[in-house]
Amino acid sequence: MSIESDIKSTVKLNENDKTVINLIYTNNWLKEKALTDFKSYGLSSEQYNVLRILRGQKGQPANLSTIQERMLNKMSNTTRLIDKLLKKDLVTRQTCPSNRRKIEILITSKGLELLTELDDKVKKSNLNITKNLNTSELTTLNLLLDKLRV
Repeated sequence: MSIESDIKSTVKLNENDKTVINLIYTNNWLKEKALTDFKSYGLSSEQYNVLRILRGQKGQPANLSTIQERMLNKMSNTTRLIDKLLKKDLVTRQTCPSNRRKIEILITSKGLELLTELDDKVKKSNLNITKNLNTSELTTLNLLLDKLRV
């Protein structure tokens, strides 16, 4: 199916407009697919992203700016996301002993267990999403997306 038929466009789009619209549409489609993986766990995709960032710290704390710069969605309200994860006991927040102005965030064992439970589901979901592309097409798509952001 083409993007024009998906959005029921009545005009022929030029390739530049078509590409940008297709990227936006596909981004929203991907978010909907991902949301189903996280919804039953009471997580948003942004909260999941924070947990993955913290797991990647391998037991070392991260501050808000470190998390923010690694977020997939740079517009996320990191403080609000951390607050929600704190309420679920998935992360801890403490003041840095050497710099009281710095807040350190760590993933809890409960947060790590949740990610471990989600890992296979996310992997299966990603395989399902990309099932119509072969390895060469996936490589080309990744190269083109990287090139687009330069």
